Amino acid sequence: MTHDHDLVLRPTEAQISAALNPPPGRNGGDLVVETLAALGATTVFGLPGQHALGMFDALRRSDLRYIGLRVENNAGFAADAYGRITGEAAPLLLSTGPGALTSLAALQEAAAASAPVLAISSQIPTAGLGGGRHGYLHELPDQSASFRGVVKSVHTVRTQSQIPSAIEAAWKSALTAPHGPVWVEIPQDVLLAETPVPVVTGGDAFPEELPPRPELTAVAADLLSRAERPAIIAGGGVVRADAAGKLRQLAEVLQAPVVTTPGGKGAFPWRHPLSLQSWIEDRHTTDFLEDADVLLVVGSGLGELSSNYHTFKPRGRMIQIEADLGKLESNHPALGIHADARLALQALLETVSPREDAQAPERVREVLARVSERIAAQELTLEQDLLASVRRALPATSPSFWDMTILAYWAWSAFDAKGSNLFHSAQGAGGLGYGFPAALGAAVADPSHPVLAVSGDGGALYSIAELATARQYDLNVTWLIVDDGGYGILREYMTDAFGQATATELSRPDYVALAESFGVPGVRTTPETLADDLAKALAAPGPSVVVLPAVLRMFAPTHL
Repeated sequence: MTHDHDLVLRPTEAQISAALNPPPGRNGGDLVVETLAALGATTVFGLPGQHALGMFDALRRSDLRYIGLRVENNAGFAADAYGRITGEAAPLLLSTGPGALTSLAALQEAAAASAPVLAISSQIPTAGLGGGRHGYLHELPDQSASFRGVVKSVHTVRTQSQIPSAIEAAWKSALTAPHGPVWVEIPQDVLLAETPVPVVTGGDAFPEELPPRPELTAVAADLLSRAERPAIIAGGGVVRADAAGKLRQLAEVLQAPVVTTPGGKGAFPWRHPLSLQSWIEDRHTTDFLEDADVLLVVGSGLGELSSNYHTFKPRGRMIQIEADLGKLESNHPALGIHADARLALQALLETVSPREDAQAPERVREVLARVSERIAAQELTLEQDLLASVRRALPATSPSFWDMTILAYWAWSAFDAKGSNLFHSAQGAGGLGYGFPAALGAAVADPSHPVLAVSGDGGALYSIAELATARQYDLNVTWLIVDDGGYGILREYMTDAFGQATATELSRPDYVALAESFGVPGVRTTPETLADDLAKALAAPGPSVVVLPAVLRMFAPTHL
C-alpha cells in the first residue's frame, strides 16, 4: 500500500537541467533568493548591511522585486502590511546586530496582529557563533535570543545545504494559523561563499491546516442552537482567515448580534441589522455582551482593548475559537476550540440549527442608540466630523493604515471599514510609527487602489524618512498627518491623571515644506476642507501628504 508521505515529487527536465548546469558565480545568497522564488515570493523588503551583502548581491541575479526602506523597523512594518493584504509570507532581508534589532518593534506588531513576515537576517561569520567574544562587527552573544520571545519560530543556518530547508520551514511556520513573523539567520561567510548546491527549483509552500476537533464543534453548535440570547465577538482571526463571509452566514442563521474588535474591523458589515459595529470600549456594549447566554468569540483572545480594559465579565456560557493555543481561555473560562477561524466557522455552519429571533435587530438598535447618546453628550463634534470626512474621501475599496494617534483611537470604535482586510492599525503591540510605512507595503501589494495612512505628528516623526521611499518607488499612498504639536493622547492621559502633562510637547517641522523637499506634494488643510483635500490627494497618482493642524479629544472611557 502506498501512503501519501511515501510519494516523492519527480523533478521536471528543466529542473534537472538547472541542477546539473548551474550558472557560474552563485553563492549562499543565491540559495536564499532561489528558495524564496521557488516558494512563490515575488517581492522582498529590507535594508542592506555589510554582513548581508551576499543576499543583496544575489537579488540582481533573480526576478524578485526589491523594495528598500530607510529604517529596518519601517521595512518590517511594510512587510507586515504586505503580508496582511496578500496573505503571503512577506520576506524581510536584514543585516546583523543593530540592523536586525531595529526591526524588533515591527516584528512584535506582526506577532500581535498575526501578520506573516519572513525575516531573514545575516549573522557574524560561522567561527564567531556560540557566544564567544570574538569582536566581530555587530556581534551579539546570541542574536536569535533577542527574537525568540517575539517571533513564532527561529531558524539558525550554519551551512549552505541548510538554507533551502530552513527557509521553507520558516515560510510554512509564518503561514500556518495563527499567521505570524518568523526569523532565519545565516552567517556572512555562508552567504558569500561560492556554492556547489544545485539551483533551488521547488519547494513545499503549503502551510499546515488547523481544523477544529469535531466533538468540540458539536457541543458548540448545540449550545448556539439552543441559546436564547446568543452574541458574537469577531476578532482579527476572522480577518486573517478570510472568514468574513462565513461569519455573516452564521450570524444570520443564529440571529446573533455581532461586535468586532479593533483588529476584527470589517469582518462584519457595519450597517447590517445584527451589527453592533465596533463599540467594544463602550459600557452599553459590554453590558449587552455580558447578558448573552451563549457568547461566541472568534479569533480574539479578549485582551485589554477587546474586553473594555478587562472590565468585561460574561455571565453566560462562552465558546472561544482561537488559532493561538496560548490565548484559549487565557482571560475567561470557555469551551476552547483551537482552530483556524474559517475552518471552525464552516464546521459550525454545517451543524447548527437555525434560530428565529425577530427581536435581535431591535436590541441591536437600542444598544447603538445608547452609545450614540453617550457620545453626543460630550460635545465631540469635531472628532466625529473628521472621521466622517475621512470616510467620504476614502474610496470604499481602499485600505487604510492608522498609527497610534487620537483619530485612530476614534476609528477603532467609530469608523466603517467598508470591508474585511481594509482597516489596519498598530493596536496589536501599540508602537508608534506604523501607519505610513505599512501603507507603503500595502501599495506595493496592490497598486490598483490608493492607500491612506493616518498619523499624528509624533508618530509621523518616526517614519518621515520613508517619504524618500514613497517617492523612489512612486507609491500610491496619501499620508494624513494630524498635527497637534505633541503626543496628543499622552498629553490627555497625563493631564487627566496628574493635572498637567510632561514630556509631551514637540518642536516639529513644516510638514508640507518637508514633504515637498522629498518631491512629494503636500497641502495644509482644515476640518472644513479635509474631505475635499483628502479626496483630491487620493485621486492623484503617486505619494502625497495632507497636514491637518488640530487638537483632538477622546471620548470619555467607560472602564474607569
